[in-house]
Amino acid sequence: MKVVLSLGSNLGHRFQTLQGAVDTLFDAPGLEFVKASPVYETDPVGGPEGQRPFLNAIVVAETTLAPRTLLERAQSVENAFGRVREERWGPRTLDIDLIVVGDQVSDDPDLTLPHPRAHERAFVLVPWSKADPEGVVPGHGRVAELLEAVEEQGVRLRDDLKLQRPD
Repeated sequence: MKVVLSLGSNLGHRFQTLQGAVDTLFDAPGLEFVKASPVYETDPVGGPEGQRPFLNAIVVAETTLAPRTLLERAQSVENAFGRVREERWGPRTLDIDLIVVGDQVSDDPDLTLPHPRAHERAFVLVPWSKADPEGVVPGHGRVAELLEAVEEQGVRLRDDLKLQRPD
């Protein structure tokens, strides 16, 4: 199954954290790296005033893992990089969201698929459109079409940063 993961960081060494997250996510069986998007610097959406900008990227992978297992792996990686869950949309060292897992749809409050706001967030859609131009958000449509309806304001390409394929 294809899986799309959104990675973001706005605390600490943001780029090193994103690269470390990619390396760690793919350090165990069941998840195979396909492609990473370019890295973008983005304005925070929601949350407290005065947050630093985020670095965001999308990773496309293939998996044999169940969605809940993927979620547990993502949360374990977040924890390894010092993620603290104190406030919704607050600053964080690392945020890993499961955006889509195949064409699965779930309204489980602990694991909603596709991610409930992915189809309206430029910081997800812009990088996803570069990594997977034919991508689809189940129930919402093609990423390219969704991107047309979303303003790209606050999303800036960081062509000086490039995530490397995990070893």
